[in-house]
Amino acid sequence: MSAVAEAAATISQLRVQVSRLHAHLPAYGLVVWTAGNVSARVPGHDLMVIKPSGVAYDELTPENMVVCDLHGQVVEGEHAPSSDTEAQAYVYRELPDVGGVVHTHSPYAVAWAARGEAIPCVTTMCADEFGGPIPVGPFAVIGDDSIGRGIVETLRGSRSPAVLMQNHGVFTVGPDAKSAVKAAVMCEDVARSVHLARQLGEPIPIEQSAIDHLYDRYQNVYGQR
Repeated sequence: MSAVAEAAATISQLRVQVSRLHAHLPAYGLVVWTAGNVSARVPGHDLMVIKPSGVAYDELTPENMVVCDLHGQVVEGEHAPSSDTEAQAYVYRELPDVGGVVHTHSPYAVAWAARGEAIPCVTTMCADEFGGPIPVGPFAVIGDDSIGRGIVETLRGSRSPAVLMQNHGVFTVGPDAKSAVKAAVMCEDVARSVHLARQLGEPIPIEQSAIDHLYDRYQNVYGQR
């Protein structure tokens, strides 16, 4: 029995989840036209589910999501997968705790990426979600695993689930696809807030001990357990 056949029920559920999660990207102003994507790892299998390339968000369905292996090769689906597939497959191969990856071109975060500047941790929201500055990864070409290499290289030294890839856009990761979407939404909110603060003057930095406390509380205490 093939890996796809063994994982059929899980893949079916992930097709629905990934398809629906894409609706959050235009809703929160994180993408335009057909840019951006959400993917999810198939637990227990070297497979991922990702958006088809160039398909409009209002035309996405569970059926047109694409199943690929973790080298970016299509194993199930009638559409070509996202141009970010090889990059995201590399992330899944190298970071086994990652269960979801999201890519956006959200405008405020892209403005920071275009300057090659990390977003400083000057708000409690940034401390809560990202545990410090939102880092910048290197410039890399689109279409192979170069971007994935930059994502992994950058995030391995950071608590942040988001990276601003220089001159490009945002990539976020999470234990599942929904968490990665949340990180993308929060990244743009932080990018906007810090940009606005800079128009008024120099933002006040948060001490590292306070950042650590806020991050620990948000990750381990906040919300329902």
